[in-house]
Amino acid sequence: MKVSIERSALLKAMSQAQSVVERRNTIPILANVLIEAEGNSISFRATDLDIEVIDKAPAMVELAGATTVGAHTLHEIVRKLPDGAMVELTDDGTTGRLEIKAGRSSFSLATLPKEDFPVMASSEYDCNFSAAAPVLRRLFDKSKFAISTEETRYYLNGVYMHASDGTDGKVLRCVATDGHRLARIDAPLPEGAEALPGVIVPRKTVNELRKLVDDDEMQIAVSVSETKIRFATPEITLTSKVIDGSFPDYTRVIPVGNTRRMEVDAAEFAQAVDRVSTVSSERSRAVKLSLEEDRLILTVNAPDSGAAEEVLAVAYADEPLEIGFNAKYLLEIAGQVDRENAVFLFNSSGDPTLMREGNDESAVYVVMPMRV
Repeated sequence: MKVSIERSALLKAMSQAQSVVERRNTIPILANVLIEAEGNSISFRATDLDIEVIDKAPAMVELAGATTVGAHTLHEIVRKLPDGAMVELTDDGTTGRLEIKAGRSSFSLATLPKEDFPVMASSEYDCNFSAAAPVLRRLFDKSKFAISTEETRYYLNGVYMHASDGTDGKVLRCVATDGHRLARIDAPLPEGAEALPGVIVPRKTVNELRKLVDDDEMQIAVSVSETKIRFATPEITLTSKVIDGSFPDYTRVIPVGNTRRMEVDAAEFAQAVDRVSTVSSERSRAVKLSLEEDRLILTVNAPDSGAAEEVLAVAYADEPLEIGFNAKYLLEIAGQVDRENAVFLFNSSGDPTLMREGNDESAVYVVMPMRV
């Protein structure tokens, strides 16, 4: 194999591929990236056996071929090369080395046989559709904060993506919950997604996907089967296993009878919660919300470290209410609001609270209260 490629193209392709590779590997080949050169392009394939990413880049291929080399080492070398450099990759297949040359720099890296590299078995996809990058970005960005980190409840360690019925018709819906808070985000259902089987997309896949959906102009082709999900652009293909488990019936958790309505400036609210929670003990981080007509008092009382109070002007016209929350959960939910105002709907101090952005029902959040 002999290939010349521009440094920035190589770096872009390698950074997507190497991020899938785990730092600590018991299987040496999984620390490598499979490099395949043919025609006028070069592809980089990396996997951790649950996710596989293939990134293609244009290159001048003098001699087609394939090899595998340490992903993190190659990425670091390319990252440190001068901008605009042409990088030459050569592997004659006999020495077990990949030669890398750029300007006055040259490197020689150990390779492993390409035949040992595990390639994810292709799947028959039941459902294929395409969605604009900003749509997918919003669905996953706004829901991923609520993904559970408890390994025992593995079926909550991802975002549940499925077709559902929204207020204005069929929607593509993403839901995540950890039992303390829940996020439910809707987007209009893309053509072809009607038969979408409900799948749980793992946390790591959600984070890797974030890099694919950065370009606002991009259309992402999505293919889903019962065991795998694939996101593809012309350059990058990300294939992942989905979590094998049943996502709980989240509709039972979303309250429908909450009538006490508070409207507040989302940024002001987040800053106030952040300020008063400074004095709270890390373990509980409890913030008490005391509501009376058009006024919200945020208080934190930490016997060992101190107390704090802040008053906010809000729109509230119901009976007075006192309710406590984990400060971290309030901050994360308030941080999802793109519009100016957040609307909180309460029932009582012991019931789950609903939050949405203004009157927009395409993004709904639920947070469980705490005793304070």
